Order: sequence, then C-alpha cells, then structure tokens
Amino acid sequence: MFFAQYYLDCLSQASYLIADETTGRAVVVDPRRDVDEYLAEAEARGFTVEGVINTHFHADFLSGHLELAHRTGAWIGYGRRAETEYPIRGLADGERIGLGEVVLEILETPGHTPESISVLVRERAADAVPYGVLTGDALFVGDVGRPDLLASAGVTADRLGRMLYDSVQRKLMSLPDEVRVFPAHGAGSACGKNLSTERQSTIGQQRATNYACAPMTEDAFVAIVTAGQPTAPGYFGYDADLNRRDRELFDAAALAVPLDAGEFLGRRADGAVVVDARDPQAFAAGHLAGSVNVPADGRFAEQSGTVLDPAWPLLVIAPEDRERETVTRLARIGFDRVAGYLADPERAFRTAPDLTRRAPRRTVADLRAELAGAEPPLIIDVRDEGERAQGHVPGSVHLPLAELPHRLAEIPQDRAVVVHCAGGHRSSIAASLLRHHGHLRTSDLLGGYAAWAAARNDAG
Repeated sequence: MFFAQYYLDCLSQASYLIADETTGRAVVVDPRRDVDEYLAEAEARGFTVEGVINTHFHADFLSGHLELAHRTGAWIGYGRRAETEYPIRGLADGERIGLGEVVLEILETPGHTPESISVLVRERAADAVPYGVLTGDALFVGDVGRPDLLASAGVTADRLGRMLYDSVQRKLMSLPDEVRVFPAHGAGSACGKNLSTERQSTIGQQRATNYACAPMTEDAFVAIVTAGQPTAPGYFGYDADLNRRDRELFDAAALAVPLDAGEFLGRRADGAVVVDARDPQAFAAGHLAGSVNVPADGRFAEQSGTVLDPAWPLLVIAPEDRERETVTRLARIGFDRVAGYLADPERAFRTAPDLTRRAPRRTVADLRAELAGAEPPLIIDVRDEGERAQGHVPGSVHLPLAELPHRLAEIPQDRAVVVHCAGGHRSSIAASLLRHHGHLRTSDLLGGYAAWAAARNDAG
C-alpha cells in the first residue's frame, strides 16, 4: 500500500493519496484546489487516480475535486446526505471501495456537518485491525470538529453536537486502539478550538488524552464541544456553499497576471481593492492608499478570507518573487476575482506619490503618552477571547479580527484609534482595513500586547 499525507501549513490542512501498489489504483481524499502535487506523485509511481473523496463540504478551503475529476476522469465521492450541482457518487455507511488488496471502508460520522464521513483504510481486505482512519473534521488530534458552523443555514449546534457525540463516542471510539488517526486539520485551524500540532495519532491515544473522547453523557458532550469556539472567519459560509457548486476550475496562469503601474492604478481607480501581502514593516514604510495589508508570512489565505469580501475585484502586491504563490493561496479559498499583480511596486510608488501613504504605528511609550492626553485614542484589541483572558490593556475594546469586518459601525469615525493584537501581525491587517473603510486616524501598536505587558513588567 502507498499512503501519503500532504500538509498545507498556511491552512493547517491535510489531504491524502492512497493507492494499491500492485494494481496502481488510487484515491485522493480532501484535496486542495491546486492539484499538481497529487498528479505528479501518481504519475511518478504509475498510479491511476480513479476516485476523489471529500469527507464533507469544507468551509475553510475550496476542495480540488473538480480539478482532479477534470484531469483524470475520476469519480467524486461524498457521504450520502450530500447534494451538489455536479455528479457525485453517494457513499453509504459500511460501503467498501476496493483498490486491489487495499480496501477503503466508509463510516458515516456526521456532526461537524450532516454529510460528514470518515474513511477506514485496510492494507488487506481481511485485516482485523485497519491501518488507519481518515476522520475529516469529525475527530482531530486533541479535539473534535466544531458543530456550530451551520447555524446560519438552520442546522443548530445542539442537533449537530448530538450527531457528533454518536460519531465520536460510539463509532470512532469503538475502533481498536492501534488504528492510526489521520485528520483533515491541525493546530491553527478555525474548524476546532484545541487542535494539536501533531499530524497523526491513534484511537488509543485520543481515547486517553482528547477531552471530547473521555466517557461522558450526551448532554455533557454537547455542552463542552460547543463552548468557547472562536468566531469563524467570514469566508467559511462562502466556501462551504461554493464546494457544492459546479464552479470554474483553478487556472494559476489566468490569475497571476503581471500589470504595469498604469494598468494597476487604472483598475484600482475603477474600484478594485488592493491586497498588499508584504510584511507590516514594508507596508508601513509605503503603500497605496486604501490597501489592505495581509502579510504572506502567516495565515494569509484564512486572514484574507476574514477581512476581504469574495465579491471584491482584487489587485495583488506580493513580496518579491512570490506573486504566483500569493494568487494561488487566494484561489485556495475561492477568491478568484484577481485582476493581476503589480509587477514593480517600488516604481509604482515613485510614479504615484500622491497615492502613496505611510502607515502610522505607535510604540508603547507613544500610546501611554496619548492615553494621558486630553483626547485619548480608542484602543481596539483584535485578539481572540482566550488570548484576552490572559490579560488586556485597561479600557480597550475587544473586537476579534474575525468579527471586525461586521462591526465597523461600532467604531467612531471622529476619534483616533490604536489597534493591537499579540505581536503586531493581525493589528496591521486590522488597522489597514479600518483605514480602507474611512477610519483614517487609525494606527497599530508595535509589538502588540506582548510589548505592553513587557513594559508594564519592566516598570515593576
């Protein structure tokens, strides 16, 4: 058997290629949208990809099922509750998919979503103990999938939580301890609240260490898995819906189009929004007015989906030699309305000085002085709830980054604003978004809350 995990750090997303090395028949599970890596591996090893399985309708990325089906002729499989605009193979509980000696068995494990499935992998059909189980977003290492994402679609967290209880406590925990656990996500994903950095585990390890796998009543389980979930990024609903649809295929060449300064500025004047993926320091030193800074060195796709609207036409300013990567990462969450990227940013800034701005940034000393002045600024904390619980700037307003785009009306236009996060990354994003929406007296705190706390400790 050939079994490979492909892990995408910026989305904390795992996908899998499974093949029978004798027959060469292969299946890909939970693929990302840029599928060349799977196809290159299959070609190098003489495999034929004949099926693509999505464990559920993913909300945090756009799956590559249509791209793989288009390029290989593979069938697309989902749990039997799934409904799509494109042809699919409905996979029922207990159904077996033979690739030769290697056999995949479907387990219906609803709860994160109604159609969620897991995939048992057996090296040989007669093996009493499966090699592993691909759990999608039902079971993570250290956590389980959140059941609250479909509330806006009329499916309550309580209802899904009770489905998840059965899936995790009764079905997955009934597997032998030795079975390896391969989830669809790891630490950093907003699909859960306590995901481990480990990319695989075993049923036995999860039974012993995962809070949601400990014996408990159904009511207790629902209460614990629904509590304390972070605000979901704004694009989640968009991607979950788009994964059901017969959409356009990914084409990197069509999206990564270089534009000279004149073309770029012309499209900007027509209403396209500039997403500047350079680091906060470079952005602060000089950028086009109204640009939204989402640094590429971080969770670029997720954070772009948090603060940008998928309906916006976009223009990209990328770090040097990372233009195609930046556009691809936007496409991974379905943000395809990219007109192109600025081929020579520095030249553009020089030719349009009237459109170039510097981003104001405050040190802790600056902020303390301003707070003691006659017109103290409004301090906005864009960290998550758990971070804020560890300490906060007195008098600050808590608006997590994921909530900020929907709560802009709460921020006064006539008052100076200082935004902070933990270290200065998210605050640059938030401050640029506020300035984009007309809050021009907005700056961010250098070093974030860490710098504030350190200064407080140094002062005794």
